[in-house]
Amino acid sequence: MAGQLLDAFERHDAAAVQRSLDAGASATALIDGKPPLVVLLEMYTRSAQFADCIGALSRGGASFDDPVLEALLLDDATRLAQLLNEAPEAHDRRFHFQCAYTTLDGVSPLHLCAEYNAVHCARVLLDRGHPIDPRAAIDSHGFGGQTPLFHTVNSNRNYCRPMMELLVEAGASLEVRLKGLVWGKGFEWETTVLDVTPLSYAQCGLYSQFHRREEAVYRNLAYLYQKRTGEPLPLRNVPNAYLDDARVFPPRQ
Repeated sequence: MAGQLLDAFERHDAAAVQRSLDAGASATALIDGKPPLVVLLEMYTRSAQFADCIGALSRGGASFDDPVLEALLLDDATRLAQLLNEAPEAHDRRFHFQCAYTTLDGVSPLHLCAEYNAVHCARVLLDRGHPIDPRAAIDSHGFGGQTPLFHTVNSNRNYCRPMMELLVEAGASLEVRLKGLVWGKGFEWETTVLDVTPLSYAQCGLYSQFHRREEAVYRNLAYLYQKRTGEPLPLRNVPNAYLDDARVFPPRQ
């Protein structure tokens, strides 16, 4: 049964999650020592069906036992606003989760919005004075300390492009430079990226272990470069010259 749930989690298939629960899978029994909600949170798919999968597990009795976290992951702006009215200090919360991509160690609510493209909640946070460039935790090697923007620049299927634009337009710094940042910490594709900025991290999407589409990488780079320098990004290097906006890149089937 757990295998069926994991397969549904990988595909963000809420209907398959529900079928697994109806067939007897548990929404609360630990999977490899973790609650199913946490397993879902830590996996690599990013899509609009994420909230539906959480909803299916919740109807089965699962709970984060954390209303703020739940509101952020569901991108429930109304609920988040209510919670902030009741406890404004929720701005100062820090979260620690394993993540298939950019580490979520010691991150703020806005970091979570960035990682999961919770645009509506991000707007609530920023409207309530949440800092736009909070730093994540720094590990014993001095790696980490990323701002939320780093979580958006090379996301799965470029799903977090809306959050990237929201943060940049709201004034997120493109000048942050980190000693290093760990990608996929604890997974077989774990990679340490050194001397990293938002632009260089976006370009890391070209690494084979990042599994990002070249056209999405260069669209993000073009946007970030324009915002940082006020100039269009020159694409002179072969073999990516074909990605120039003057030419049409054929869509993949």
